[in-house]
Amino acid sequence: MFTDEDIRQIDDHGLTLKEVLRQLDFFNKPFGYLNLARPCTPGDGIKVVRAKGVRGFIETYEREAAQRDCLKFVPASGAASRMFEALLGFLNSEKEIMLEPFTEKARGNKDARDVLEFMEGIRKFAFFKDLKSVMAQSGLDIDPLLEKGQFSEIIRFLLKRPGLDYSNLPKGLIKFHKYEQESRTAFEEHLVESASYVSDRNGRCRLHFTVSAEHMDQFMSLLEKRASIYEKRYGRSFDITYSTQKGSTDTIAVDLKNSPFRLKNGRLLFRPGGHGSLIENLNDLKGDIVFIKNIDNVVCDRMKPETFKWKKILGGCLINLQSKVFGYLKELTSVNPGDVFMGRVIEFMRDELCLSLTLAETKAPASEKREALIHLLNRPIRVCGMVKNVGEPGGGPFWVRDKSGRESLQIVEMAQIDPASKAHQNILSASTHFNPVDLVCSVSDFEGRPFDLRKYMDPTAVFIARKSKDGRELRALEHPGLWNGAMAKWITVFVEVPIVTFNPVKTVNDLLRKEHQPSFE
Repeated sequence: MFTDEDIRQIDDHGLTLKEVLRQLDFFNKPFGYLNLARPCTPGDGIKVVRAKGVRGFIETYEREAAQRDCLKFVPASGAASRMFEALLGFLNSEKEIMLEPFTEKARGNKDARDVLEFMEGIRKFAFFKDLKSVMAQSGLDIDPLLEKGQFSEIIRFLLKRPGLDYSNLPKGLIKFHKYEQESRTAFEEHLVESASYVSDRNGRCRLHFTVSAEHMDQFMSLLEKRASIYEKRYGRSFDITYSTQKGSTDTIAVDLKNSPFRLKNGRLLFRPGGHGSLIENLNDLKGDIVFIKNIDNVVCDRMKPETFKWKKILGGCLINLQSKVFGYLKELTSVNPGDVFMGRVIEFMRDELCLSLTLAETKAPASEKREALIHLLNRPIRVCGMVKNVGEPGGGPFWVRDKSGRESLQIVEMAQIDPASKAHQNILSASTHFNPVDLVCSVSDFEGRPFDLRKYMDPTAVFIARKSKDGRELRALEHPGLWNGAMAKWITVFVEVPIVTFNPVKTVNDLLRKEHQPSFE
């Protein structure tokens, strides 16, 4: 199957032949859908924090966080091109983009409605001032064009060079929010956020961004220009690190016959392995508590207090659980616990961690039961915010049953649910909550040693998608998703959080929502 040149290409990519053969094997296997038991609902897999608990968790976090090594981890390599799909489509297909004709087109075409909404709200965008300036540098005045309803040049200068070139930037570098004295990118909003809940006793805020290599310099340049402003304003110092997705996490692509896909020059095609690859980046970081949040889920200042409140609630919940888990592990590993103590551990696991022993483990001798408890408790912990489902696409919280019969809490993507299974589709239809990617994680064990997070993945929970290259269709393999299969064997706790904490920017017009506007009437 592979030539000597192929082997050299595989080696140069940081992969091994054994790993490539393992990847190829997935394309020839039936897809391994998860065995859903039921959806997680409030009281059955999803904790609902009452008023008294809110105060307690916030106080715990505010008391403990400054003594801990906290870190915010932000996947930030996602391209902004998808934000502008409707604009790009018409820019490439229409000779002239005019306001009046689009008013008519919008009646029966969603993309046209999106373009019309963009036209009508253009002055409200945080990037409008920059757009006007860059057009002026090329001798174009945006105001007369707006008055005439002529948008072709406006959209071209927004998305292409010599304009802002937004279609070729990552989301983190797009201006999201406008304020009286400034406008901020999504990247800057994460700095501002961190000042309120990720700082140690010395006022240091640690953040890590995963970015694409081609945009690394732009992120670093923006930080150099803006960090000191926010440090002075909020009395904090920023400790920012970056990483790129490792070449060794790329996956081989295949054609529709499941043979390795080859480019016109005969070389193999390797593709990025999806956000699940970032478990390697996360594994390289050292810290006690890690917050994970997507780059585009930020709001303007007037909406931030509720976000800060729930970040502290989730953090306090994690610290509380971590303290109990560590306490039980210290006892289990230092003495021979009696049945009464192990009974308390089992009760805690059931009531607070949604974990239970299998029937065989329950009936096992005391020494084996003790080892089973240590195995179940000595793992990374994550507390995941869950919002009520409002029709957003993506994964959600479910009880999943493994081959041994043990049930666990998992964040499940649609692609992991068997579309041909009526029972599983009924479980999906009964789900009530959605995953906003709002995680707080404990990544070190009870003795302070960092876990090797790669050991807690489900390596079979891959995704296979149809893609294309040079006009030819192919099949692409993605590693188990970062908060799906890559964290499948973590201790998982779901907590209901309000929908106001979830405000992603999937399209440019999302920036016109009240959550992203500095004032709203």
